Amino acid sequence: MNKLFLAILILCISACATVSQKQRVAAQQFVTSNQNQKVECVADFPCGIESPFQAQAQENFAQSSPNRPKHSLILLDQGQDALLLRLHMIESAKQSIELQMYVFDLDESGTLVLDALIRAAKRGVKVRVLLDQLYGLNRPEVQAKLAIIHKNFELKLYSPLFDQAEISKPEFFASIILHYQSLNQRMHTKLLLVDNQMAIVGGRNIQDRYFDWDPEFNYRDRDVWVAGSITQAMQENFNAFWQSERTYSATQLNDVVLQLEQAEYDPELLELPRHPYTERMHVIQQMSEDGSKVWTELLPYLNQVGAVSFYADLPEKHQDEPNKRSLASNAIYEIITKAENTVIMQTPYLVMSRKARQAFRQLQKKPNPVRVWVSSNSLAATDAFPAYALSHKYKRLYLRELGFRIYEFKPFPQSAYMRVGQDMGWLNYHAMPIAESKGLYGLTGSGTKAPVPLTEQGVRAGMHAKSMVIDGTTSVIGSHNFDPRSDDYNTESMLVVNDQLFSNMLSASIRNDMRPDNSWVIAPRESMPALADFNYNMGKMSEKLPIFDIWPWPYATSYQLKPECAAIAYDDPAFIACAEPVGDFPQVNMGLKGIYTRIITAFGAGFEPIL
Repeated sequence: MNKLFLAILILCISACATVSQKQRVAAQQFVTSNQNQKVECVADFPCGIESPFQAQAQENFAQSSPNRPKHSLILLDQGQDALLLRLHMIESAKQSIELQMYVFDLDESGTLVLDALIRAAKRGVKVRVLLDQLYGLNRPEVQAKLAIIHKNFELKLYSPLFDQAEISKPEFFASIILHYQSLNQRMHTKLLLVDNQMAIVGGRNIQDRYFDWDPEFNYRDRDVWVAGSITQAMQENFNAFWQSERTYSATQLNDVVLQLEQAEYDPELLELPRHPYTERMHVIQQMSEDGSKVWTELLPYLNQVGAVSFYADLPEKHQDEPNKRSLASNAIYEIITKAENTVIMQTPYLVMSRKARQAFRQLQKKPNPVRVWVSSNSLAATDAFPAYALSHKYKRLYLRELGFRIYEFKPFPQSAYMRVGQDMGWLNYHAMPIAESKGLYGLTGSGTKAPVPLTEQGVRAGMHAKSMVIDGTTSVIGSHNFDPRSDDYNTESMLVVNDQLFSNMLSASIRNDMRPDNSWVIAPRESMPALADFNYNMGKMSEKLPIFDIWPWPYATSYQLKPECAAIAYDDPAFIACAEPVGDFPQVNMGLKGIYTRIITAFGAGFEPIL
């Protein structure tokens, strides 16, 4: 009762910041009268640099028909490639840009992207930016400044709590009590769409750690560039969010309106700060303006395919009965259940939703059970240890009942497709030969870059990619984590490609992350034969408890494989000779992180739907 009273008190305080309709109208008039109206492009149509990517997209549209669509794809494994192509796409835009993002941070990469978007607006491109409130440029002073930056630039926030751009920590905790559903219902979709002809979709947000630029921690992530008629479906999905009643413009947000009121008396409040560019920012910006060079860099990874599919949730998912509106989740689980031979999956959070468990159980009931290979985070690599704790709790279920072969990403992988810490040298990276990359388990994918060791061992890495390959022919790349949050709370999107060559490339990429120098393998704990059944049964009973899952010898632990044994699964008779146990949480000091993980494993099963 005291907590409820405190939450209500906080809400009452927040209500004091509520503005009147008159103030909103005045704020909108102020924005309209102060917006930059000048279009700098003097051509007959909005300017943009010449781009081979634009030319490829236009060619695809010209040659496609409803019965024979044509699409071009580029798999974006390297973070800096992903940033370079985003900047180039924005610089080449001639008509429209739609950016939909969960996280947008004004660090170096975020500054580059925002500056490029503003330049595009000033040269006549219609720019629409849609961000989730929790992590998307939610400071009211930034919102106010961007509201007047140019008539062609629009920014909206999705599902803002308390009708504000920014919420304080007390308001956040009050939301946990009084607005639990709204707090958790987030727009997790990621999209950059240019001229309704080419797009990037996948797992990356706009922040340095998604592009190998953070000095302390970076994500191993993945997205895909696509050009062709499927972008029309992406445009429709974006418009549905843009027009949703859950989406707010600047003058609908109380704290932004108050900021605009202050600016009437102090115009300097609306001047954007000037961010000095570092050397690497200058280099990548200059390179992004050279379309032929960017095309040459990424051409080895270009795939020409036919039909592709785009599945994306709508804002309606956040109404009642979300299971009936989880379009992305329904699509992915339908695809999984059609597997006949193998599923290769990569997810940062191995916390399987009920739907996911049902789908994988069906695969194990087939006459020839489907082999499922999983790449995910170790505790040492993850930035979300509560999610890992529940993954640890259900290792027995995943291995024995769902048929998973689990590989957990190391915090300092030696041959992952990342270039952490290489600021200027990365431009020369592509001078390295592009070789036939043989997958760990015999699959071949051409055009995969030779791995670059992470020589700066002080820079930690964690898995964030969300991808899947079914039977070597169907590929899935998107934002969906195959977990309860993705099923029930977040809106998600994904691109599905039915093409063997592209699937070979994606499969080789995921399997590279499973190499012994990049991952540990999870397997049953060694025990005396006489005790094995007893320990298994006790662990299974403990696992099923919602609390007090405290059996001290969990079913599975981590192993280090010898390099020559990389293709051996834990159920292979030769596994014992090839693997060395390294403990449940290798490279983790058993301090607070390890203790917290044990506590959540024992008592946190009830938090599974939101972790």
